Amino acid sequence: MSSVLVSSHVFLREMEEKDWMDVHKYASKEAVCKYQPWGPNSEEKSKNFVNQVLIDAKKVERTRFVFSIVEKETGSMVGAGEFNIRDSQNKTGEIGYIVNPDYWGKGLATETAKVLVDFGFEQLNLHRIFATCDPRNIASAKVLEKTGMVQEGRMREDLLLKDGWRDSFLYSILYHEWKSNFSKAGGNI
Repeated sequence: MSSVLVSSHVFLREMEEKDWMDVHKYASKEAVCKYQPWGPNSEEKSKNFVNQVLIDAKKVERTRFVFSIVEKETGSMVGAGEFNIRDSQNKTGEIGYIVNPDYWGKGLATETAKVLVDFGFEQLNLHRIFATCDPRNIASAKVLEKTGMVQEGRMREDLLLKDGWRDSFLYSILYHEWKSNFSKAGGNI
């Protein structure tokens, strides 16, 4: 299984211990965690996150893959992309991504999401991949739609944030939908 995933402007590599500093650059910002149940992170929380990622990467029955997003042009670690196998029997996985606000608006989240979907279908042989986002996070919803995902619905008050319960939009893509789009796009959605 590949530990480096590549697209036009970014590559995703397995997260390393030293990445905690770059994680902290974005995870400590209020704008990044606005729609999340965590953060803003202290240095200790950013280190703990990376340490847990490293522990999860060593599990024999691995279900969590966390990648550092590296912008090709600068070589800078600009965020993280995550893939979780949620149900191995039913071949279902979930993607997530986060990008440092200094790099917002460059299409890096969209590229990352597409690479993660490709990873789930090509390397993990899954049938269904899903993602959720806060209905107020219009940018994230657009990213998911650009990957070919379809909005399935709205889960009501399914995540507790600092300021109360949050709804989530549920998006998904099935293997045959991805394969059809993949073929039409000449090998990449």
